[in-house]
Amino acid sequence: MSRSLTLDRRAFLKGLGGISLALPVLDAMGAEVTSKIPRRFCAIYTANGMSLPKDEHGLQDWKWFPTVGPNGDFTFNKSTEPLVPFRKQLSFLGGLHHPNGPKADPHTCSDMWLTGAPLQNPKPGTYNTAGLDQVIALHTKQYCRQPSIVLSIDAGTGYLSRTGTISYNLDGRPIPAENNPRRIFDRLFKGDRSSLQSEHEKLQKRVKLVDAVAASARSLDEKLGKTDRERMDQYLTSLNEVESRLVTSEKWIDIPLKKQDYSHLNLDATNEGEPAEYYRNMFELIALAFDADITRSITFMLNREDGMGISDTFPLKLGLSKTHHNLSHATDKEGQLQFAKYDLFLSHRIADFLQQLNTYKDRDGSVLDNTIVLFGSGASTTHNPLNIPTLVAGGANMGLKHGNYWQSKGERMSNVHVSILRALGIEQESFSDSTGAAGGPVFSRT
Repeated sequence: MSRSLTLDRRAFLKGLGGISLALPVLDAMGAEVTSKIPRRFCAIYTANGMSLPKDEHGLQDWKWFPTVGPNGDFTFNKSTEPLVPFRKQLSFLGGLHHPNGPKADPHTCSDMWLTGAPLQNPKPGTYNTAGLDQVIALHTKQYCRQPSIVLSIDAGTGYLSRTGTISYNLDGRPIPAENNPRRIFDRLFKGDRSSLQSEHEKLQKRVKLVDAVAASARSLDEKLGKTDRERMDQYLTSLNEVESRLVTSEKWIDIPLKKQDYSHLNLDATNEGEPAEYYRNMFELIALAFDADITRSITFMLNREDGMGISDTFPLKLGLSKTHHNLSHATDKEGQLQFAKYDLFLSHRIADFLQQLNTYKDRDGSVLDNTIVLFGSGASTTHNPLNIPTLVAGGANMGLKHGNYWQSKGERMSNVHVSILRALGIEQESFSDSTGAAGGPVFSRT
């Protein structure tokens, strides 16, 4: 092969029967193409805040936020010690808030974590505004098989103010989440033309049926109660999401997936079993999806607010004395220590995930170097919407500067969202109620 050979970025290999396969990205396609490494985003949410024990209990070394020394360096406390090996790949952000947080039911903080939206949206009939992950998906979906992946501990959407998802579409409607490892695996890695065709045919029948029901519902709008209208709206939204995924998958059916090792997965793990094993498999599925470039936008809701859902019992399974929500309200020393120990459990899961992303390699660095991971909660402790606990990891190839604990003075969370968009190459001037890009040492303002 000549060293001067130049290939078109849309080059195909043709085989017997006229079958064509798209070539992978090759150096011969030129620097303009090969330099475009995937830029990804993953948002991981935990409910009920983080451990920030009262000073009088003498548990300062169990606070989720780091301890700052005389020279300005920070020290990881006990609840985040598993993250120490990733010091140069992550940063803590303090002092963040959503201005609409104090105005709302405190249990809705998960709803606005990626949106920042007021609870009364100017658009009639909507509850929220577009989530950060879906804005990102809008700009990255042309490059991958799935626009976005929405995961949570309990699946579905939950219900108003007690949602089971942190993802909201461009119209502000909740996107149903998936929580079953085997179904997630089958959707991401086992699609074929015959199954897609069968699903598509079934879907078209469902669409026709729902269209007919919706038409009847509109004609009887005055007789339908508010709850019924919300349920119908959620069902139609869910149907649209499924149809969109199918259409996208069909476009990629002839392009082979990257060969990967799935032998370490336990697809029979459930949220009713051992918590660490369930989370391990969910995070591994996320890492594999990023490695294969199946999607570039993923959300994962680890826990739901207000003691809702199966994960509220996880502390009991780990040998702690109370449920997650009850521990978040603890005011005594032992209760606050146990709450911090559950944070430690979650830190182990995040550390394992970051290690997985480090293990998988891109053409330029690791998958973590080309992925921004946002981990946090919508409140600090006892549903306080101020000083939102936030950690940002990865993104070294997108200009993020790590090893920092930035203590902002009331910075808006939506300003961080703007900075994330810009780091991902999405030149957006504003997001939600932002006033600009976030300051501090982590993100560049350019």
